[in-house]
Amino acid sequence: MSTVWQFAISLGIGVLVGIAYGLLKVRSPAPPPVALVGLLGMLVGQQLMSWLNW
Repeated sequence: MSTVWQFAISLGIGVLVGIAYGLLKVRSPAPPPVALVGLLGMLVGQQLMSWLNW
Protein backbone atom coordinates (compact mmCIF):
# COMPACT_ATOMS: atom_id res chain seq x y z
CA MET A 1 0.00 0.00 0.00
CA SER A 2 1.43 3.37 -0.94
CA THR A 3 2.18 6.06 1.61
CA VAL A 4 -0.42 8.36 0.07
CA TRP A 5 -3.13 5.77 0.68
CA GLN A 6 -1.95 5.24 4.26
CA PHE A 7 -2.18 8.97 4.94
CA ALA A 8 -5.58 9.17 3.23
CA ILE A 9 -6.96 6.29 5.29
CA SER A 10 -5.55 7.79 8.48
CA LEU A 11 -7.09 11.17 7.67
CA GLY A 12 -10.43 9.57 6.82
CA ILE A 13 -10.57 7.62 10.07
CA GLY A 14 -9.61 10.75 12.00
CA VAL A 15 -12.43 12.71 10.37
CA LEU A 16 -14.93 9.93 11.14
CA VAL A 17 -13.85 9.83 14.78
CA GLY A 18 -14.11 13.61 14.94
CA ILE A 19 -17.64 13.49 13.55
CA ALA A 20 -18.59 10.78 16.05
CA TYR A 21 -17.18 12.88 18.91
CA GLY A 22 -19.16 15.88 17.65
CA LEU A 23 -22.40 13.93 17.35
CA LEU A 24 -22.00 12.41 20.81
CA LYS A 25 -20.90 15.78 22.26
CA VAL A 26 -17.83 14.17 23.80
CA ARG A 27 -14.85 16.36 24.55
CA SER A 28 -11.50 15.41 23.11
CA PRO A 29 -9.49 13.30 25.57
CA ALA A 30 -6.48 15.61 25.23
CA PRO A 31 -6.21 19.38 24.96
CA PRO A 32 -5.83 20.35 21.29
CA PRO A 33 -2.22 21.64 21.55
CA VAL A 34 -1.11 18.45 23.29
CA ALA A 35 -2.88 16.29 20.72
CA LEU A 36 -1.36 18.22 17.82
CA VAL A 37 2.15 17.95 19.24
CA GLY A 38 1.62 14.23 19.75
CA LEU A 39 0.47 13.79 16.17
CA LEU A 40 3.43 15.81 14.91
CA GLY A 41 5.77 13.61 16.95
CA MET A 42 4.22 10.47 15.49
CA LEU A 43 4.65 11.77 11.94
CA VAL A 44 8.24 12.84 12.53
CA GLY A 45 9.06 9.50 14.14
CA GLN A 46 7.49 7.61 11.25
CA GLN A 47 9.46 9.61 8.71
CA LEU A 48 12.68 9.21 10.70
CA MET A 49 12.26 5.44 10.88
CA SER A 50 11.56 5.17 7.16
CA TRP A 51 14.57 7.42 6.45
CA LEU A 52 16.77 5.14 8.57
CA ASN A 53 15.29 2.06 6.79
CA TRP A 54 14.46 0.17 9.96
